Amino acid sequence: MKHLPVTDLTIIAIYMLAMILTGFWFSLKNKNPDQFTKASGRIPQWAVGISIYATFLSSNTFLGVPGKAFGSNWNAFVFSLSMPFSAWIAAKYFVPFYRNSTEVSAYTHLEHRFGAWARTYAVVCFLLTQLARMGSVFFGIALSLQAMTGYSMQSIMIVMGIIIIIYTVLGGMEAVIWTEVAQGIIKTFGAAVILYFIIIKMPGGAAKIIEVGKAAHKFSLGSFRFDFASSTFWVIFLYGFFMNLNNFGMDQNYVQRYQSTTSANEAKKSLWLCVKLYLPISLLFFIIGSSLYAWYQAHPEMLNAVKLRAAVERLPAGVSINEVAVFAKKLQPADYGDKILPDFMVNILPAGIVGIIISAILSAAMSTISSGMNASATVFTFDIYKRYIKKDLNNKQTFRLLLISTFIIGVLSIITGIAMIGVKSILDAWWQLSGIFAAGMLGLFLLGFASKKAKNTEALLALIIGVLVIAWMSLSPLIPDSYAYLKSALNSNMVIVIGTLIIFLTGILFSSLKKKL
Repeated sequence: MKHLPVTDLTIIAIYMLAMILTGFWFSLKNKNPDQFTKASGRIPQWAVGISIYATFLSSNTFLGVPGKAFGSNWNAFVFSLSMPFSAWIAAKYFVPFYRNSTEVSAYTHLEHRFGAWARTYAVVCFLLTQLARMGSVFFGIALSLQAMTGYSMQSIMIVMGIIIIIYTVLGGMEAVIWTEVAQGIIKTFGAAVILYFIIIKMPGGAAKIIEVGKAAHKFSLGSFRFDFASSTFWVIFLYGFFMNLNNFGMDQNYVQRYQSTTSANEAKKSLWLCVKLYLPISLLFFIIGSSLYAWYQAHPEMLNAVKLRAAVERLPAGVSINEVAVFAKKLQPADYGDKILPDFMVNILPAGIVGIIISAILSAAMSTISSGMNASATVFTFDIYKRYIKKDLNNKQTFRLLLISTFIIGVLSIITGIAMIGVKSILDAWWQLSGIFAAGMLGLFLLGFASKKAKNTEALLALIIGVLVIAWMSLSPLIPDSYAYLKSALNSNMVIVIGTLIIFLTGILFSSLKKKL
């Protein structure tokens, strides 16, 4: 195992110290709940836009997307292509709605429409989604740093988690946003540097990368057949549209950002700035993955070394370590795609540059985790504790609870990350978990937002039916092959699409039937 030079370790240490000091700086004026959750609504739209972009561009993107492109093609980029369509709906309808509301929580509206049960359901789903997201991001950090330092993934997650918790607890939303501005710039620069070194060190340069990529169909967006059983263009587009609609429309992370700007118009501008930044930069990460595929085809000895390390980690029970070489030959690119970028960084990039890139990866992770911690603490405080446990908390007590909640959620996200060790693909794991949790939330929210006729009973019945469908589709792979007729024929990414539509359309149907009766 190759260890990092002192130069790289110093750069990383300086970056981490800067994040902690930022938290201390903003702690000087972070004294009340409004400041902690919304930065008192005084952040400029360009900073909020970069902050939203930085939250989207997590370590799942930094590591998972190149790994996905290396292992398959650009099919997952269709997720990004769907973003403008979701953003248009969010900017036109959802942003003004939240700006006109005096509530800090995105889920209070559900209680007004359907009752306390709807708000509680959405809150539980949101918290589970955030734990899955933050856990997968922690896993992404550990996966990268383990390949470069030799430290255990558990130790890396714990150390990094402590640092993130410190500056997020101290600085609140203002620290989250301004650190994300810096982190967004760092990780964008880091991605450009990586691609530059791949190209200059590739025999034949960019022309050879394109040649190899074309031959291996690495630039394909997937099949355009209307087939919803496999990962076609349309499946990923629909998944991306509904997931981004959930993100922009009812995810507490983004709702708090809208509230942090000075006006509704500024909030809309920040949303569109995120889209304008994310689309080309996410494409950059797919280009990196395809370029790495070509580079490793030109360096088979390094590719074999990566496969051997992946084989040792994935060795099935009962297979002797002496058979690892045989097992390694059976591995497909998708089985070790997430390990390619860290391997290239530690073995090819010069000292000093590696430290900058690792700081970029840390930036990608920390921006997502810090915002998730702040949003989750806000939801727990206002939607659970103050709703069901103690309603009459004063500002000082509420502020203290927000700090404690942020700390506890940070610890839980570290535990979730440790539990994810061994997953095949960071991106696949996150997409599947988020789709399961988000489907019910989004369907219920759209029903309450779009249909004035739907009431408590119709919404509850629609949710029950939708959750049963979501559970069936999610658990379908576990059904024995002897009962194949009970399995879902749809791709797993269709869970959020079908679940959302079932809840929304069933709720409208029940409302119409009730009116006729």
